[in-house]
Amino acid sequence: MTPRPRTPIASLRRVAGRFLLACMGLGCAGMAPAQTPEDLYLRSLAATCAACHGTDGRVAPGSRLPALAGMPREDMVRALKAFRDGTRPATVMHQLSKGYSDAQIEQMAGYFARQPRP
Repeated sequence: MTPRPRTPIASLRRVAGRFLLACMGLGCAGMAPAQTPEDLYLRSLAATCAACHGTDGRVAPGSRLPALAGMPREDMVRALKAFRDGTRPATVMHQLSKGYSDAQIEQMAGYFARQPRP
């Protein structure tokens, strides 16, 4: 079986495709900030809140749920501990908050406090 001769257009497409992939890879690599294991751990904790409170604590417009992004750290710690202890009424937060240690609550509160308010 003899190889099919390549047309100039096919060669150009192949080279252009590789060039585009290389440029995208370089562009993405330059834009992505370096993340430490601690950063990734905090983002994974924050992601547990995303289903209701939005990505990075930014709720959808018109949502009745509070935005967590930019919430003062002390307010969030107080609220989560009150949910966990059953002293603040809730629909699901009293169940979810029981899964967090004091250290995790402090870490999440610090993470969300550093996020810009929507």
